[in-house]
Amino acid sequence: MDLFLLLLMLLVPQPVSGKFKIKCPLSFKNPDGKNPWSFYNSGDYLISIVITETKVPSAPTSHLLFNVAPYTHSYSRTHTNHFKLLILIFAIQVVNKNPQLLHNLTLGYNIHDNYINTLATSDAVLDVLSTGEANIPNYSCGRKDNLLALLDGAERDISIQISSLVGTYKVPQVSDVTVSEALSDKRQFPFFHQMLPKEGIVYPHIVQVLLHFRWTLIGLFTSDTEKGENFMRTLTPMLVRNGICVVISQRFSATGHTAAFRDTLFKWRKVNVFVHYIEYINVWDIIHAFQLMFEGLPGSTEGKVWIVATIEYLILKHESLYKYVHSIWTFGFQEKKRPEGDTFEHAFFVNPQYEYRSFQCSFSKQVFSVKGRKRCTQKAPLKTGKERRRIWIPFHRHLNSVIQALAHTLNAAYSSRSRRRRKEGKANLEAPKLQPWQFHPFLEKNEFCNISHRKLYLGQNGDVSADLNAISWVLLPKMAPIDKQMGSFERQRLIINQDTLSWLRLCNKSMPQSKCVENCYPGFVKWAREGEPACCYDCIPCPKGTISTQEDTEKCIKCPDDKYPNEDRVQCIPKVISFLSYDEHLGIILVSFAVLLFLITGLVLIIFIQYLETPIVKVNNRDLSYIILVSLLLCFLSSFLFIGQPKQTTCLLQQTVFSNISSVAISSLLAKTITVVLAFLATKPGNRMKRWLRKSLANTIILSCSAVQIIICSIWLGVSPPFPDSDFHSQPGVIILQCNESSVVMFYITLSYMGFLAAICFTVAFLARNLPGAFNEAKLITFSMLVFCSVWVTFVPTYLSTKGKYMVAVQVFSILASSAGLLGCIFIPKCYIIILRPDLNTKEQLTTRRNVEM
Repeated sequence: MDLFLLLLMLLVPQPVSGKFKIKCPLSFKNPDGKNPWSFYNSGDYLISIVITETKVPSAPTSHLLFNVAPYTHSYSRTHTNHFKLLILIFAIQVVNKNPQLLHNLTLGYNIHDNYINTLATSDAVLDVLSTGEANIPNYSCGRKDNLLALLDGAERDISIQISSLVGTYKVPQVSDVTVSEALSDKRQFPFFHQMLPKEGIVYPHIVQVLLHFRWTLIGLFTSDTEKGENFMRTLTPMLVRNGICVVISQRFSATGHTAAFRDTLFKWRKVNVFVHYIEYINVWDIIHAFQLMFEGLPGSTEGKVWIVATIEYLILKHESLYKYVHSIWTFGFQEKKRPEGDTFEHAFFVNPQYEYRSFQCSFSKQVFSVKGRKRCTQKAPLKTGKERRRIWIPFHRHLNSVIQALAHTLNAAYSSRSRRRRKEGKANLEAPKLQPWQFHPFLEKNEFCNISHRKLYLGQNGDVSADLNAISWVLLPKMAPIDKQMGSFERQRLIINQDTLSWLRLCNKSMPQSKCVENCYPGFVKWAREGEPACCYDCIPCPKGTISTQEDTEKCIKCPDDKYPNEDRVQCIPKVISFLSYDEHLGIILVSFAVLLFLITGLVLIIFIQYLETPIVKVNNRDLSYIILVSLLLCFLSSFLFIGQPKQTTCLLQQTVFSNISSVAISSLLAKTITVVLAFLATKPGNRMKRWLRKSLANTIILSCSAVQIIICSIWLGVSPPFPDSDFHSQPGVIILQCNESSVVMFYITLSYMGFLAAICFTVAFLARNLPGAFNEAKLITFSMLVFCSVWVTFVPTYLSTKGKYMVAVQVFSILASSAGLLGCIFIPKCYIIILRPDLNTKEQLTTRRNVEM
């Protein structure tokens, strides 16, 4: 609407004569002796300054009049901007008097008050853009102003309005305050230049401070304005992402009246940290309102920490009544080391009435002019000394840097034009005046970060950023507030001043806690409580196999596979490597049994070889006996493949070697049993079974039965061979080195086939156990197969119920036990006869015994 009114005003026809009618007839006659609308001072180039020196109240009955200038008797004055205005004028004069900054050039100024009002701002910008005497853009008549840039420090909406107007004429707009995120959009505001970081630069720093001191339960307060809404909208998600709970959130009106929420404070009395962003209200007004509410709460109340979410210098007075205030935190720019010959002193000494009596202004108006100006000159230099009242102005060096940056940029622009004109052969011709859009590219280089006395730098996105200090105003009993540097932020990294913390502890002012519950110690994890904020939780031990090394861990860390948690679950320790080795007792016992049985079998074989011509050895095919004994020897030796650290070779040979050897042994027993049956049948008259009693039958049985097992093992090795593996999870704290069968199906097929052969052999031997004969070996085979089958039937459930090296030990024991059963049941009785009863080892004795049985 304001822009629409401005366009209507521009469309009003105005005659080009001495009878010009001013759009808004401003009276520069000051009946009250106060400052009028604007000041003007000529120069080669003009810097237009739009400043808020007077604030118009927002009451509906207040109106901005355009026939007189607003004065302080009806509106409020901003004393800070009074000082700011003086510093800007002083800085321009310093630049003009310094030949090293500008060569044969001077800067002028045109200062307007915008009253934080859009209509007043439109008129001020219109005056800036009108280069002639009348407020008519694009119309030139009489004296011309060589506008260089517009300097403003207005609010967001006012700055956007100024940018929309001056951007049309490509006039650079320079802001010396923190700016809104919206103004950082170069596509929308290409001629806007920021000299300070954007609003919200302190928000990430506040989060860092809260996290450092573990203040996870806080309250947020802000003014009921657009900036306050933006503060809440920006900071709250940042806090939530970092696990900080905002349990108290309150907005205050611009009038300073606070809403009572005593019940909320009582419920969340553990909240000892408050972050606030308040406009137009003194920080003490808010604290005083809380003081009254804390007085009415039952029980003791700790001192509260107040964090001001703006970059400003607080001037605090002694407030001994605020016993519920621990400290007030503010943020300020870090300053560079002051160079020698700096023009400004660190502090100003000015008379309180300096702004009213230090400038001599005379109203001047040309004959054909409709736009009068106050031409102002400085009456007397600034006085310094002890006789003047000391007023600390935190931004005077910053404003001086802004003006110096504009001067350096102007000098660079002129130097560039001069070099270009010398190349073109126009050095002797007078150069035309520099236009605002020609000044803009040099401002884009942003030399202000190098010139500024503050530690400014360009961030990753080209935005201005800064190193900040965190200042804590500590309130001690019966003393004025003491400011201490609590920490600093260098390139977004928080550095806490440990000396300040030590000083606080000495003063019995240690940092308060602001959290819902105590910390979860290492080894525990946070468990959220239903229906409560995320910062209120229970602590439970970390799940099995996980640890936590820090307090208040939200998720436990799983240990690597080669490590496991200690008892307290605070660290991962290496697991013990486990396998059936030769050094441990179990391995030694099994090896001892294997060696003993191997030696016994070898001794039996030697006895059989030595007494090979005796009847008891020759009976029932002694060659099969030799094959069985050799197979048993190899079975006992195969147990060594299971003991020791698994390797690729041993894993490939373990199951295949034992299953094939066992198949040969059982096949031999089957052949021996069938031979006994056929021998009995051959004794019957007219039976043709004699022709089967040849060695070829036994060999055929052994080869055919063993070949099947060999084929099964070959398929196993070809398709999915066993391999060395590490089991990290079967036993806690142990890494089990074992041979992985790779294919469990093939493992059980080989085992089943071996059991199938044993079952057939047992059946045949059992049926032939009562056949007549002096020494019927079928009975011995029946007992041996009974032992063999019993061992391996028991092996399956035992094998499946054990883990690690004990699983391997079960298999080794089964091999030794089953092989020992064959050896003991079949060959020990024969050895007994051969060694101890040689009288029974004769042909006559065997024949006699056979006749008796028949």
